[in-house]
Amino acid sequence: MERPKIPVDLIRAKLAAEAEKATQRLEKAKDIFLGSLDTEIGATPFERVYQEDRVSLKYYRPQAAPRLKTPLLLVHALFNRETLLDLQPDRSVVQALLKEGIELYLVDWGSPGHKDRYLTLDDHLNGYLDNMVEFIHQRHRVSRVNLMGVCLGGTFGVIYAALYPEKVKNLITTVSPTHFNTDKGLLHIWLKEIDADRLVNAFGNLPGNLMNIALLLMNPARLLFDKYVGFLENIDNKEFVENFIRMEKWIFDSPDIPGETLRQLIKDLYQQNLLIKGEMRVGSRRVDLQKVTMPVLNIYGQYDHLVPPEACQRLTATVGSADTEDLCLDTGHVGIYVSARFQRELVPRIAAWLAERDC
Repeated sequence: MERPKIPVDLIRAKLAAEAEKATQRLEKAKDIFLGSLDTEIGATPFERVYQEDRVSLKYYRPQAAPRLKTPLLLVHALFNRETLLDLQPDRSVVQALLKEGIELYLVDWGSPGHKDRYLTLDDHLNGYLDNMVEFIHQRHRVSRVNLMGVCLGGTFGVIYAALYPEKVKNLITTVSPTHFNTDKGLLHIWLKEIDADRLVNAFGNLPGNLMNIALLLMNPARLLFDKYVGFLENIDNKEFVENFIRMEKWIFDSPDIPGETLRQLIKDLYQQNLLIKGEMRVGSRRVDLQKVTMPVLNIYGQYDHLVPPEACQRLTATVGSADTEDLCLDTGHVGIYVSARFQRELVPRIAAWLAERDC
């Protein structure tokens, strides 16, 4: 009898070995999921020192003697929770800044209700944000704060610094869009064509779950498939499982977005690019980027699919400051905040940059 050309015995042995490994991994995974998992996010101790409507201000005391005379105010975007900055103990921007001896405040935009649908950018910037800055001024007896923004929170920071340059000592933006007339990011392409009036008139506040779906569809192969394949491949690794669940909790805990604010963001920024043109108005005031005269550190990601480099690069050439720096990192949108490597490299660099300008 002719011997088969395919090594059947070897294939069977290989399959048996793989099945045995899979069984062992599943047994270990069962123990992990039936046991105790630490998946808490935003766990660094803080004091909620200011509250206005749904918006509040968290204060984090530094772990060492304060290194700077000027406290740092972190402004997150409205689209996700600020807990991204304190996702897990070993990958926490908050804890890394505290270890650098920085007195830290973090804006919590809260959860918008039906009445918040009518709030505008004017309410958020000239109202809530300015009130929080004034609170910090009085609490620390300083005339200016250091301001650091995350994603569209950085865009808020740029606008605020242009409106109130006398209240901001140093400005840091991280993956923050300021130039919106680009086709490099799918988000920019979509929002150029969307009917903002129809969207807001239909929903009022945009549901956070709907925004989540849209963001996931920006890169479905990686965000809807690859990451879950990776999860299954590491299902017997407790640390991986805990970190995965933390990230999923953050992703799917997105607040609704106030309708009128969203309408203005889409029309003024993504569709008309008014900020970089110097034609944007917040309330009764024009936003003139030439009035951003304080030092500016502009940080963005080379592989950011939501805020591509083209959306960030023009800022430093447009503001009125003579002290500007661009820092492009080889990472994506969220990696800046959750990558242990970038936190080890980036946060000390931010602290040193602020220290040099704290006189």
